[in-house]
This record gives sequence, C-alpha cells and structure tokens, in this order.
Amino acid sequence: MSLRISFDLDENDLKHFRLIMQEARRAASRLPPEDIVAAAEELLANVEMTKAPGFIVDRLQNLKQMIQMLSDLDWRLPHQEAARVLNALAYFAEPEDLIPDSIPGLGFLDDAIMIELVVRELKHEIEAYRDFCVYREKMREQQGDSARVSREGWLENRRKELQVRMRRRRKHSFKSAFSA
Repeated sequence: MSLRISFDLDENDLKHFRLIMQEARRAASRLPPEDIVAAAEELLANVEMTKAPGFIVDRLQNLKQMIQMLSDLDWRLPHQEAARVLNALAYFAEPEDLIPDSIPGLGFLDDAIMIELVVRELKHEIEAYRDFCVYREKMREQQGDSARVSREGWLENRRKELQVRMRRRRKHSFKSAFSA
C-alpha cells in the first residue's frame, strides 16, 4: 500500500527557500569546490544508509547527476557553468538543515525541495549532460569502450544533427508551399 501526499509551495514559501539558498551560497563561497562536492556526496551516502522514502531517493538521483557533471572528464564544464553547478550544491555544504536529517521519513524533505529548485535552475545544463551521456554510451556501443568522447565532439555531432533536421524541414516546407 502506498500513500500519496502532495503540497504546493506558494511564492512566500519559495521566497523563504531562496533566502536560505542565498545564505548557503554566501557561506559556501568561502569553501573550496572539493568541500562542496564532498558535502553533497556525504548527503547521498547518508540517504543510502537510511531507509529514505522513495520520493527523496528519486530526487537525489538529480543531485548525483550534478556531481557527475562536475567530475566527468569527458564533459569538462567550462568554468562559468561549473561555478553555477557548485553554487547550486551550496545548500548541501551547510551543516545545519532546515529539517534535521535524523528525523525518520522527513529528515531529507528540505533537501528534496532544494534539489527540485536547483534542478529547475539548472534545467538546461542537466538536459545537455543527459544528452551527452546518451551520446557517449551510443559511441561506446558503436566503437567500443576505448572510444574517445568529448564535449566538443558531442557539440559537433549535435550541430550536424540540427543542420540535417533544418534541411529536411526546409525541403518539406518548400514542397508544401508549392503543392498547395
């Protein structure tokens, strides 16, 4: 048996979470990037040790992916984008949570909410990284595990795909314009 509980955060609630995130970012600005990433990894480890609810575990997959974006040598985020991801992870470097993680069932709720907000903020970066991972897997299936895959190669491949799609659409539009 499962139970579904949902709630909406209104603008005041979101404002409160944004303020907490701003404070966390200020505090984390003095930390080395490795410490911020280590804190996020520690949160993941703590959740794995506890029997956290499924909705928490689901959201933490996004956190895991953000960490991977930073450490993936094939992806190599440019400095400005890496700083955005680190900035998003700042909340998890704070030792004091809104809801203490030790509270069974609810302790990671604030972390899940923050992850949701951060995922919205980094939506495009996360989607691009997921696309890159799919591309990398496809290349390794085609060329073997030793295939050299890079962000630049993915971007070049993506550019070619978009140009092919553009030409196909143009051709279709041209035919439609003259057949009507």
